[in-house]
Amino acid sequence: MTAHKTLWQGVYPAATTQFTETLAIDHDATQKVQSALVDDGVDGLIILGTCGENNSLESDEKLAVLKGAVEAVGGRVPLVAGVSEFTTKRAIEYARSAEAIGIDALMLLPCMVYVPRVEELEAHFRAVAEATSLPIMLYNNPPAYRVNVDFDTLARLENVPNIVAIKESAPDPRRFTDLINRFGDRYTVMAGLDDVALEGLMLGASGWVSGLTSAFPRESVALVAAQRRGDYAEALRIYRWFMPLLHLDAEHDLVQSIKLAEQIMGRGSERVRMPRMPLTGQRRADVIAWVEQCAATRPVPDVAAAA
Repeated sequence: MTAHKTLWQGVYPAATTQFTETLAIDHDATQKVQSALVDDGVDGLIILGTCGENNSLESDEKLAVLKGAVEAVGGRVPLVAGVSEFTTKRAIEYARSAEAIGIDALMLLPCMVYVPRVEELEAHFRAVAEATSLPIMLYNNPPAYRVNVDFDTLARLENVPNIVAIKESAPDPRRFTDLINRFGDRYTVMAGLDDVALEGLMLGASGWVSGLTSAFPRESVALVAAQRRGDYAEALRIYRWFMPLLHLDAEHDLVQSIKLAEQIMGRGSERVRMPRMPLTGQRRADVIAWVEQCAATRPVPDVAAAA
């Protein structure tokens, strides 16, 4: 377990999957996005999370994206594959395939669409974990998935050795303290909701799984670095500058917003697969204005201090 803890440190953007004009996967552009994030100093990548449009891809497409990530940045930073499937059987098959491809760890979600009872949630997590030797981070996001990974469930899963971390995306920051008080260092905790990220880090999270990092990676890295070295004034300055965009991570159209932000910053395309559609109207205008304002007022990190 000690070895796994080094995995869950720092900034882990949920990398986007890029598409061509015909909405086929653009593998070159996807690898370019991944490589650029690593070049800008992130500590790991989430591949095929929500922002990677996991559930909009076919099984063979998902495996091709994972292979591409290993080819592009494998060995440079840990690669964590999102496991977001409709059934436990599919999740097991995907987890085994990810391990065979060379992915370093998994981010395991509840089964999609169906809202499980607590015993079903536990059984799903346990079955996937037993099917792989990879370290696993459970993903708790009650607003998005309509189920809370409660503390009793986590207590029953303590005997599963490769379930080692929790991505905490509940909007209530008290959850971080409650998790650590209840379980100590049994589970590494990662902040998972962008606009509660600094609160999570201050309360004991070891890192940040982020959406808006895809558009502003250097600032995200500087934010976490400032918090780590105890420069809370600098961390707060960056956080306040970032907050108008960080709020987008808590909205249902987060993927479209983040990919639009990427496009504005010259880092990717806003193309998404249906049922998602690119932003239009006032929502689009608002997001563009927020991104352009952030771009025009980017904080200048103290590189010497950060180093």
